[in-house]
Order: sequence, then structure tokens, then C-alpha cells
Amino acid sequence: MAIQFTDANFKTEVLEADKPVLVDFYADWCGPCRMMAPIIDELAAEYEGIVKIGKLNVDDNPNTARHYRVLSIPTMIIFKNGEVLDTVVGTVPKNMLKEKLDAHK
Repeated sequence: MAIQFTDANFKTEVLEADKPVLVDFYADWCGPCRMMAPIIDELAAEYEGIVKIGKLNVDDNPNTARHYRVLSIPTMIIFKNGEVLDTVVGTVPKNMLKEKLDAHK
């Protein structure tokens, strides 16, 4: 199951993480986000202990979404050592996200 990131825990859970982190910026009302949700959960299980994978609700946590200029959702951003490594916008196949994660783990 994917971790729930918030404005309050983003610094410690994502920016200070000791492994790469995939953050899925989403909203409950977003159809494409709901399509990506099972893929994000599957990846969280597959990469457990290797990559931290979680979700951030942009409606409940606007400060973080604004800081990273998330204008369209779903947006998936891969972080490592507090830096943005890669960004994917929109619905994408699971294998595309796996390739990006494998390149940065």
C-alpha cells in the first residue's frame, strides 16, 4: 500500500529519505488519478524496501503541489536525496514507471 504524504511530513518522508521516492500527486475527484491508483499500489508492494512510493492529495496539501508546480494531475515525481530526478504527467503504463524507477534506484 502506498504511503500518504502531506505538506506536514513531506520534508522528512520524501526530501530526507534514504532511498528514492516516487510521489503521486493526485485528487480524489480525478478520473485519471483513480486509474493510476492500483498501479501505484502495485509498485509500492513490488519496490518495498527499495523505493518509497506514496501519494499526495493536492486538494488537502496545496503548498507542496504549488512548490513543485504541479499543474496537471496525476503527476508522478521521483525524488532522490531531496532532488527531483524525473517527472511523469498523466496516465502511463506500469512498465513505463518501472523503467523510470529502475533507472534511479
